[in-house]
Amino acid sequence: MRPLRALFAVAVLAAGHALPAAAETAIFAGGCFWCVEADLDKVDGVTATVSGYTGGTTEGPTYKTYEAGGHREAVRIEFDPARVGYRDLVAIFLRTVDVTDAGGQFCDRGHGYTTAIYVLDEAQRRAAEAERAAAEQALGRPVVTPVEDAAPFWPAEDYHQDYYRSQERTLTRFGYVTRASAYKGYRDACGRDRRVKEVWGDDAYKGLPKAGS
Repeated sequence: MRPLRALFAVAVLAAGHALPAAAETAIFAGGCFWCVEADLDKVDGVTATVSGYTGGTTEGPTYKTYEAGGHREAVRIEFDPARVGYRDLVAIFLRTVDVTDAGGQFCDRGHGYTTAIYVLDEAQRRAAEAERAAAEQALGRPVVTPVEDAAPFWPAEDYHQDYYRSQERTLTRFGYVTRASAYKGYRDACGRDRRVKEVWGDDAYKGLPKAGS
């Protein structure tokens, strides 16, 4: 699978996103990509996150078409391995989602919102499988989050990026508010943090400086 990592690096460079020499990449699907970004941006060692779509069969998916094409909402994470290891990052990610739900995440249902770990090489696969097994042992029940080979990653529309902290105002069901406020209202109403704490107990959001949000 090493050629896949090389091809991924070439694609990133071709798109004008040069990676720092020490940077590595992880790709996780955890339901709403706004929430995955918000959580993993807090991890010491994560240097960049991009919301997008991956895992499907169609090219150029959009927010309106990605699920019909078999894609999931996902986040591409750039991280400094000198500050956080890939296996540790997987462990943190698993404790920010409901790893027992195969039908979606929280109030968002359907394949597009299901969880997955997309691996770029065999080393990542071994680490991800090990952490998945450790999570099953810790919970005492099956973890349904699959470990899958990385597929082409399509960045989401610009307005989705860093949605959770955007001060741009938009009309939503919560009124004419900032995207950051709309995000908070959505996350609270969807019950994400409550359910993660039900599943993981004291280990919920372990590895983050502050739970949720």
